[in-house]
Amino acid sequence: MAGAKAGTIGSLDILVAGAGYVGLATAVSLKQARPSLSVAVVDSAPAGAWERDGRASAIAAAACRMLERLDCWDEVSSNAQAITEMIVTDSRTADPIRPVFLTFDGEVAPGEPFAHMIANKILNAALRRRAAELGIDILEGVAVASFDVGSASTHVHLADGVAIETRLLVAADGVRSKLRDMAGIKTVSWDYGQSGIVCTVRHERPHNGRAEEHFFPAGPFAILPLAPGANGSNRSSIVWTERTADAEKLVAGDDLVFEVELEQRFGLKLGEISVEDKPRAFPLGLTLARSFVAPRFVLVGDSAHGIHPIAGQGLNLGLKDAAALAETIVEADRLGQDIGAMDVLERYQQWRRFDTLQMGITTDVLNRLFSNDVGPLRQLRDVGLGLVDRMPRMKAFFIKQAAGLSGETPRLLRGEAI
Repeated sequence: MAGAKAGTIGSLDILVAGAGYVGLATAVSLKQARPSLSVAVVDSAPAGAWERDGRASAIAAAACRMLERLDCWDEVSSNAQAITEMIVTDSRTADPIRPVFLTFDGEVAPGEPFAHMIANKILNAALRRRAAELGIDILEGVAVASFDVGSASTHVHLADGVAIETRLLVAADGVRSKLRDMAGIKTVSWDYGQSGIVCTVRHERPHNGRAEEHFFPAGPFAILPLAPGANGSNRSSIVWTERTADAEKLVAGDDLVFEVELEQRFGLKLGEISVEDKPRAFPLGLTLARSFVAPRFVLVGDSAHGIHPIAGQGLNLGLKDAAALAETIVEADRLGQDIGAMDVLERYQQWRRFDTLQMGITTDVLNRLFSNDVGPLRQLRDVGLGLVDRMPRMKAFFIKQAAGLSGETPRLLRGEAI
């Protein structure tokens, strides 16, 4: 496929649009479990763009099991940082003391942390390496221009003139999915008026694997532990929620002002801090697709659901989509069923839609509850956090949720083959 010429038609079983982690994980999961299926990936981003992504993501324990089953974990783990503890505080920025209302030990089983922090480009590289081993072609720098759905296949037209015939088109092209719009799938969405500032911070003292989430009136401020830098430096990833206008000023303004504001929120418990990369701000909102499927078409990852990062579950929801879709398609193919038929795709939708709706509502409520300075609400949420901290079974439930092991878990997320 990589050598296809304009105007030629290639025939595939499955074409994945989007070469982010969810798109790649979907392709790898399908091909590894069912080598007889022809699978390819097309991506609109220029070749090598993924290597410039300086961000990191929290990967839940279930997703780590999936990566191990996909033969990617050994490559990723050497650059991963286990989250061994998490604390939650609720205060104002200027408060001299931030009382800890909730703490979590970071293991779902002995020796298995509930999450790891992994650099995005490391994860992407591991999935690309595995895709190459499985013979999955990745066509970069070209977008899907349009597609026409037929009774037995879909004709996909790329922007460079190449046409591809596929039995199933998987859209993994992000929260502003153009393919979702082409398929005529509507969304429920709203803007929070907040943006998430993301950057990496160096600090004098080690973090010892502890993550922190501080709830401030403008939104949550998360400190997430990273593996040491190339020179052995102590590092953490920052996800800092601010009102959009304030976030844009901070990112575009003077570096010294940014570091002063950052230090106010970060504190000096880990010694002197410095920003390692250029901070970036991303608008935050809630987007839920009204349907995850259409004839010979399916949504995965952010194209199906974009949620607030307050619980750090966006990527993990996407990987759960990938695992559930792969399991659904592989089982259907083994039974000789049409993998693009609506009755097959409906099984995937029934599996994933309620879970993502529930998580979207949960993050929405949490953000509204904690991103304010209303006295009665502050008292209510602090009492609630304190009660959870004193209830071991409730804490165990939340750890299981954070680890991605609740509900009907796909086999890959349990560390099992499809």
